[in-house]
Amino acid sequence: MSRVCDITGSKPTRGSVIHRRGMAKKKGGVGRHVTKNVARWFAPNLHEHRVWVPELRKFVRVRVTARGLKTINKNGAYKALKKAGAI
Repeated sequence: MSRVCDITGSKPTRGSVIHRRGMAKKKGGVGRHVTKNVARWFAPNLHEHRVWVPELRKFVRVRVTARGLKTINKNGAYKALKKAGAI
């Protein structure tokens, strides 16, 4: 199953983590030094939800991010899902 939001279309993005070594100067050390850049993936905050759509008189199962849920609450389930092409 893909990690894509049904409403916003957000998907995992690539980024990096900077590995550091040593103790900070203000803590009494000689300073922090960068030792490596490590690639990683940032995944969206996805949730599986059953959303009641009054116009269709049924529940629709969707994978949405937290932002997508806010969009559904603001615009209404039918309008948000119709615009996204989920129904």
